[in-house]
Amino acid sequence: MSDDLCFLTATELAKLLRAKQVSATEVMTAHLKRIDRLNPAINAIISMVPERALKAAHAADQQYAKGEEIGPLFGLPIAHKDLTPTAGVRTTYGSPVFKDNVPTEDSLLVERLRNAGALMLGKTNVPEFGTGSQTYNPIFGSTKNPYDLTKTAGGSSGGAAAALATRLLPIADGGDFGGSLRNPASFCNVVGFRPSGRRVPAWPNPHPWNTLPVEGPMGRTVEDTALLLSAMAGPDPRSPVAINDDPAQFREPLESNVKGKRIAWASDFGGLIPVDRAVVQQLDRHRSTFENLGATTCRAMLDLTGADEAFRTLRALIYAIRCGPLLAEHRHQIKDTTVANTEIGLRATGEDIARAETLRSELFHRTRTFFEEYDFLALPAAQVPPFDVTQEWVHSIEGVEQPDYLGWMAACYLITATGHPAISVPCGFTEAGLPVGIQLVGKDPDDLGLLKMAYAFEQATEHWKRLPPVA
Repeated sequence: MSDDLCFLTATELAKLLRAKQVSATEVMTAHLKRIDRLNPAINAIISMVPERALKAAHAADQQYAKGEEIGPLFGLPIAHKDLTPTAGVRTTYGSPVFKDNVPTEDSLLVERLRNAGALMLGKTNVPEFGTGSQTYNPIFGSTKNPYDLTKTAGGSSGGAAAALATRLLPIADGGDFGGSLRNPASFCNVVGFRPSGRRVPAWPNPHPWNTLPVEGPMGRTVEDTALLLSAMAGPDPRSPVAINDDPAQFREPLESNVKGKRIAWASDFGGLIPVDRAVVQQLDRHRSTFENLGATTCRAMLDLTGADEAFRTLRALIYAIRCGPLLAEHRHQIKDTTVANTEIGLRATGEDIARAETLRSELFHRTRTFFEEYDFLALPAAQVPPFDVTQEWVHSIEGVEQPDYLGWMAACYLITATGHPAISVPCGFTEAGLPVGIQLVGKDPDDLGLLKMAYAFEQATEHWKRLPPVA
């Protein structure tokens, strides 16, 4: 029975916990046992704190028994991404520079999820400083894809995605800059939601005005992802741009009538970038799914002129802010791709930054206008299926050589540059049994509307129910 708890969705578990049909201690014990058995094969969860987790679960049960108020995530186990500071628990950022780093304060995200009742049992593995959509680092090694242990789980929230797919966790948090929620979700047959850039405030944050990097939720289902978002979102005085909406809206039922919704269909990304034919084929199989739901689809693509330049320049600027101070003393301990991006940012001129900001602003308004004609844009969430875990990045797609380690991630980062919300939802499997995700992009800041469309697609397909062999 205990292992059965791990196969319930977060929403189902939350209802059982609230009804006192199961205790937080039982739920935590079940997940810790499963992690002990299966995590060594995939290396998704690191820096475990099982004693602390069980103590917190027992305390939560006692408080609830006394009639104290509980939050929407009461009793749900969680492991936080290893880029997120956790008080008293090692936070390495996947870097030898911080291999012994133990923060004294929680991030705002960790604080909010704890206050909502989630119980931390450890951290999830990441690439060094979150650089690249392949989860490996010199401290903890690589995270394997649970659908094929010879493949990568993606990144940078690869540990989170693999843990969800293997039923080691019911919910997981992550961050998304160039696709770090959407890419691993696509690779691991789970849901990764990049919310509108002002939806989830971050602290500490050395660049609070910039909305390119965001924090967001991951889950096995869209409903679970929305539940987690309800605890993440909401204004905070430390964020100058946070949306002042009630986050409880994301706990509302997601059932909706999508009849008449207009979807711009770009399964091949409009030919702007190469996409593996297996990915395109899987998406095209589901064009009829949306039409059977009553939506209309039309071959169309957003004009992404300037998106690549704007993203790359502004990304490098953020690397200069985050990693620039480390280069003088720790360059030899930082991987080449991180160093290279940081140096590009340090060399950027005022003219470079001004041009990037202008291009990004023009792109935002073109996207806004595009969504006056269409309700959603459907795209691949990743240009390729999961690849060899020993390969650092994808060098060629359909015979097209990629310029660098970022190139193969363009399906996500070009959408990041638009400033609009995007979600990766399970869309089926290749003939080799590897997961494929569909990326749906919605209007800013209509995160709830995007979640409802994603939910309708998920309910019609139920691809999320296909378990990986290791599970």
